[in-house]
Amino acid sequence: QVQLVESGGGSVQAGGSLRLSCAHSGPEYTSYCFGWFRQDPGKEREGVAAIYTHYTGANVTYYADSMKGRFTISQDNAKNTLYLQMNSLKPEDTAMYYCAAAPLRVCGTDWYLSRAFTYWGQGTQVTVSS
Repeated sequence: QVQLVESGGGSVQAGGSLRLSCAHSGPEYTSYCFGWFRQDPGKEREGVAAIYTHYTGANVTYYADSMKGRFTISQDNAKNTLYLQMNSLKPEDTAMYYCAAAPLRVCGTDWYLSRAFTYWGQGTQVTVSS
């Protein structure tokens, strides 16, 4: 079983930045699709970004339209850690952020669908004020 633990959330002013981290145990970077999701109370969980390591060693990333250009997903193989760098934050970015893992194939088709991911972290809260 894969275990994931998020950290780095907090409160920030609009226009500010935060970097979220997700430490994971069990999975091999080359065998999984890793994703970031977010959810506000009463709303549907939405995909933020995803990443996988191609067999050549190159990382392939995906982003939701509203996050592209502001958020950057990355990973550190040596530390078994996934990151989400968030810049130019807006009040509408306020949500609980989760990291998740899924079979590698998911990144190519359903990276943005929470139901496609098997393993989840506990979440870390991000609050953006104006």
